[in-house]
Amino acid sequence: MSEQLAKLHTEALESHTAYLTSAERTLEAEIAGMSALRAALHNGLSKPFVETVDLISRSPGRVILTGIGKSGHIGTKLAATLASTGTPAFFVHAAEASHGDMGMITQDDVVIALSWSGETQELASLVSYTRRFKVPLVAITSSKNSTLGKASDIILQMPKVTEACPHGLAPTTSTLLQMAIGDALAIALLDSRGFTAQDFRIFHPGGRLGASLKTARDIMHTGTAIPLIARDGTMSDALLLMTQKGFGTVGVLNEDGALIGVITDGDLRRHISSNLLELMVEDVMTPAPKTIPQTALTGTIMELLNSKGITSVFVVDDTKPIGLIHLHDLLRIGAA
Repeated sequence: MSEQLAKLHTEALESHTAYLTSAERTLEAEIAGMSALRAALHNGLSKPFVETVDLISRSPGRVILTGIGKSGHIGTKLAATLASTGTPAFFVHAAEASHGDMGMITQDDVVIALSWSGETQELASLVSYTRRFKVPLVAITSSKNSTLGKASDIILQMPKVTEACPHGLAPTTSTLLQMAIGDALAIALLDSRGFTAQDFRIFHPGGRLGASLKTARDIMHTGTAIPLIARDGTMSDALLLMTQKGFGTVGVLNEDGALIGVITDGDLRRHISSNLLELMVEDVMTPAPKTIPQTALTGTIMELLNSKGITSVFVVDDTKPIGLIHLHDLLRIGAA
């Protein structure tokens, strides 16, 4: 029985080693493909890439992605990436285009067709449509002399690469390169438009990403909800205020209304004594507290709270407090 178990164990180890060897071979093939694409971008691919960015930037319409099979799936993803980064885009299935969806494409648009071979039969009608109505056509293909390549206004020619599939059949490295060059276009367009994190938030209002793109202004407590006390106040007043407001902290102001310190639960523990309530807040406070501007993203606020080991932070305009954010506020909106 023990010999059988040992044999099974050995066979399992051999299988696991084979799996890892296969995974490493796949990654090596795809890394080689990406390296070839990067090299191409510094060679013959640079000019058509820049031309494509300029073309889309000047276009009054949308970017239409199209393709079939795995290239079609990549096209769907790229349309979503473009749209979410400020470039209006959507995917048109090449086969469906011949059955009415061609009407989605206007002369103001730019069509990007994905086909590794450039000989995808289902693209014929759509390509013909773009030529007839003078719709700009960009090809992402590995063959500039293919039917698609010859028909296109701009060719983003992908380098010849080895598929990770050991039979050279399943699109793997090739689809990775299609997605990578599409992502590169999307980010180049984002940069050209000066697309900011706040712009990004418009297209990503939901989920944790949407929450991380909110600013301090969106979630801070304001007005009378902010626990503030003058520097000449007593600790008895500060403790009462801390209890009433419920944030576990009190901000200390100077004569000009600037925030000069905070009192937290930790400060109370460090100064605990029989005469604590008689002390002045200036004697107990932590001076020069960490603050944030109202434009700070919640992701940045969360990082500050974590790195400094604090649970709340004051929002200031110049040096004057205009709000307060507690860790619970970040938890409430899903940013933490």
